[in-house]
Amino acid sequence: MDFKESGFMYLLGGLVVLFVTGQSFFFLIRAWKQGLKLGLPKQKLKGTLASSVLFTLAPALAILATVITLAGALGLVVPWIRLTVIGNISYEVTAAQSILEAFGVPGGLAVEITDKEVFAAAVWVMTIGSVLPLILMPLFLKKIQAKIGKALNSNAKWSDLMSAAAFIGLIAAFIARAVAGAGDENIVGDGAGVLSIIALLSSIAFMLSFELICRKFDLKWLEPFAMPLSMLLAMLLAALASQTLPESFVTIEWRG
Repeated sequence: MDFKESGFMYLLGGLVVLFVTGQSFFFLIRAWKQGLKLGLPKQKLKGTLASSVLFTLAPALAILATVITLAGALGLVVPWIRLTVIGNISYEVTAAQSILEAFGVPGGLAVEITDKEVFAAAVWVMTIGSVLPLILMPLFLKKIQAKIGKALNSNAKWSDLMSAAAFIGLIAAFIARAVAGAGDENIVGDGAGVLSIIALLSSIAFMLSFELICRKFDLKWLEPFAMPLSMLLAMLLAALASQTLPESFVTIEWRG
């Protein structure tokens, strides 16, 4: 049996999911009782609950896309555990890819990991990197908030510019990887090529289309779903292209 998806691994995943689900219901019940205690009508509480469930679906779709991205290399259970708790696509994929490159694993996330040492290293880096903020926040959050608040009050435009620059830089790193970088020229799908460009351009087109639809028809509820739906549709389109277009075309890669 594959060590990445053994019974023990599924047991760990189940325990994590049970803990997170139990914690969610615990705070849900506490919040409901507190709302009644404050005199809020049940109809309003039900509406808040329904809207919360609806807006939870959007990030859940993005999480599903990340699980699919990582499952080929790390199996289903580890991405499931990581993203059930605190993981996100910008960190998990980057951390796992960095470890595979450090070990010199050809193919990166495009190839299944069979070495237990490499697998353990990837899991440790993915986990420790997310645990550290949970330790630092209780110790330094108050000071950090004070510094940030002071910076915002003194120069709001500069802080907005820095936040936008950081986000654009993160997105640019993913785009750059889709069009250039290092890969194994002997492994189909490892390098940037036709399929990565199809996924990149189609995701941009889908995102712009959703934004246009939201603005034109004033669909506020659709806005949180725009990005995850664009990701999933782009992945679907790339998979469809790989099956329908000529193999000699879709396997063209210029990264190696």
